[in-house]
Amino acid sequence: MLYTASGSLPKHIYVSVEGSFIGSSENCDAVWFGLHSHVGRVWGCTVLLENGAVYRNLPPHALFWGKSPQPWSLKQSQLWDCYSPQFSTHAYTYLEGLSAKAKVMGSDISCKYLFTAIPLGDGFTEEPTQDKEFMFLRTDHGRLTIQPTNRVKFIDASFTETDTDTEWPRLEVQSLTYSCEN
Repeated sequence: MLYTASGSLPKHIYVSVEGSFIGSSENCDAVWFGLHSHVGRVWGCTVLLENGAVYRNLPPHALFWGKSPQPWSLKQSQLWDCYSPQFSTHAYTYLEGLSAKAKVMGSDISCKYLFTAIPLGDGFTEEPTQDKEFMFLRTDHGRLTIQPTNRVKFIDASFTETDTDTEWPRLEVQSLTYSCEN
């Protein structure tokens, strides 16, 4: 499904929200169900708070899992600002539940796949060297990080190399477009 500005997650996700982001002295349990894309800003998370209020455009570093949040910066939560108001969300069935390593500010962070957001209909997406999908990942220490696919390595014990401390793969950036009618 194509969304413009706001859309739904592939499935709702139970999270906690740091109280300081919602004007409270206490953290609050919530259900994360929506996403907002505004050019030049981080992804905005839409949640239903346990008091019944819907809160929009929470930055990704406001969300956490567990009893108390580990310190986490905006730069750790997201590498690139949004560059298209149009996007689609998708949960790749094969990746669901897989462990992964994400390269976050030079460090390898262990995490689990949540879903993918795919920007559409903008100049970056039309240029093959700039086209990106963004993986939304729950870190093992209970934080959210959003990384492009070239900064995530998945671990499938029945298929991928078992040594996750190996070098990051160096993949050629796609620079061509293909059409069977040209």
